Amino acid sequence: MSAILSHITLGVSDIPRATTFYDAVLGELGIARGKSGDGFAGWGSPHESGFFITRPLNGQAASVGNGVSVSFLAPTRDAVDRFHAKAMALGATDEGKPGIRPHYHANYYAAYLRDPDGNKIAAVCHDAVTTHGR
Repeated sequence: MSAILSHITLGVSDIPRATTFYDAVLGELGIARGKSGDGFAGWGSPHESGFFITRPLNGQAASVGNGVSVSFLAPTRDAVDRFHAKAMALGATDEGKPGIRPHYHANYYAAYLRDPDGNKIAAVCHDAVTTHGR
């Protein structure tokens, strides 16, 4: 068994805005939306979407968790760069520009940001090979 999680869900306040944001930034990583419906959207396989956004089911306002971060695998370092650039263009807040994070490991290349609802997300590439030589 290689997967250890069924899925991750983040609460958002505006489903259409968040869907537009995640379609664009996850598209830069080659991740497509698999499911959507009234009040939610999911990305990944149509049968096993691994990442969801939703309005909170309890009817309360969506809020962010302190110390919570969702990191998406990126196929290349260029994809991390595109993810970050697209997110910034769509109103995200920078939490860490693309670059090596050697305190994790020598090839940990990541970019961190907050989506328009304040959720902390990242794109990470663990490979040493890149077209930019970084």
